[in-house]
Amino acid sequence: MFSVGDFIVYGANGVCKITNIGPMAVPGTLKKKMYYTMTPCYIRDSSIFTPVDNERVVMRKVMTRDEAVQFIDEMDDIEHLEIVDDKKRELEYKQAVLSCDPATIVGLIKTISKRMSDRTAEGKKLTSSDMKYIHVAEDNLFGELAVSLDMTKENVKDYVKDHTNASMSN
Repeated sequence: MFSVGDFIVYGANGVCKITNIGPMAVPGTLKKKMYYTMTPCYIRDSSIFTPVDNERVVMRKVMTRDEAVQFIDEMDDIEHLEIVDDKKRELEYKQAVLSCDPATIVGLIKTISKRMSDRTAEGKKLTSSDMKYIHVAEDNLFGELAVSLDMTKENVKDYVKDHTNASMSN
């Protein structure tokens, strides 16, 4: 169980701060059921309520500073995702994001970055799916690293570029 004040990754919502744990004072909810009340770090004026025992959405603590530094040091070793069926590409992108696994998300970013580069070189347009998922993946990854390293997302992106050879976008 998490504690009030913890920063967690909550599914595709990214990093959230737990602001309360307890029953919800909303008609129709069970009085004995415990809920996390969370504030997303990068979505203004928003709150999320989820049962403490929620098993449908990935919830995990953000990386510590040391874990984040080590993770960035190992990013170059993370492989692209293998997507063999173009018809299932968007589904695989979505599953990678929903995994909330930083290594999978880096693999996704590398995969989409390479695909975008290849399409541009071939004179093809970038797909809306590629644009959507690379934005979501980077937002979630850099959001978590920003909290772990006590930096802004923009500074984290520069930090990652300076400390890796990883073919990340932009």
